[in-house]
Amino acid sequence: MASSTSPLQTISSSLNLPRPRSLPSSPTTATALLPFKFSNPFLPQSLRLANAHNRVSIPARSFSCRSQADPPPSDSRRPTKVQELHVYEMNERDRGSPAYLRLSQKDVNSLGDLVPFSNKIYSGDLQKRVGITAGLCVLIQHVPEKKGDRYEAIYSFYFGDYGHIAVQGPYLTYEDTYLAVTGGSGAFEGVYGQVKLQQLIFPFKLFYTFYLQGIKDLPQELQCTPVAPSPAVEPHPAAKACEPHATVASFTD
Repeated sequence: MASSTSPLQTISSSLNLPRPRSLPSSPTTATALLPFKFSNPFLPQSLRLANAHNRVSIPARSFSCRSQADPPPSDSRRPTKVQELHVYEMNERDRGSPAYLRLSQKDVNSLGDLVPFSNKIYSGDLQKRVGITAGLCVLIQHVPEKKGDRYEAIYSFYFGDYGHIAVQGPYLTYEDTYLAVTGGSGAFEGVYGQVKLQQLIFPFKLFYTFYLQGIKDLPQELQCTPVAPSPAVEPHPAAKACEPHATVASFTD
């Protein structure tokens, strides 16, 4: 009769292999899963200490909203007194100014026409040449019943080494107007205020009265008692000839 021993049992018996352990089949005898624990018992504590050390405490801050109608906060360091400065602007027909650019392509002055210009400026007493104006006027409205025009003007007054004043606003050829002083440089750095424009002879003679704020005292050389404005005023011959004693330092030409 043939042996009932299988070949695998014969190999296992000859090699003396360990018999595999059977897993428990009953749920009640199953091995329970153990919770994970740090091998270093001090690690969780050190992490907590690090988190506490890195925690940033943000103090509560209050805030308020300011209405656009509220005045801006005042800066006590900025001068607020009003200083007057007087200058004459003269078109002496030697600078090719003004240049009228009729962009509207109409026979009469119309919206969109441009007028670049640059004229000479003299001190209010007409004794010194102080510099030039330079800027641009944009025609906004032709006013035939007043025989004039309304422009929007953007230009600057240059005073040589003293710096410049920038202005912007309406320029009406038929009546006095006020423009805003929008800034400046040099002795006029941080300036604000307004300037009154008086048309004496269009477009050849104008008189300006600046009401300046936000700057230190004006240079003494620019402070003077102005000549009363009229169409007949003329600069002093020495100032017109730009003689050294009748100009400001490095006057803009």
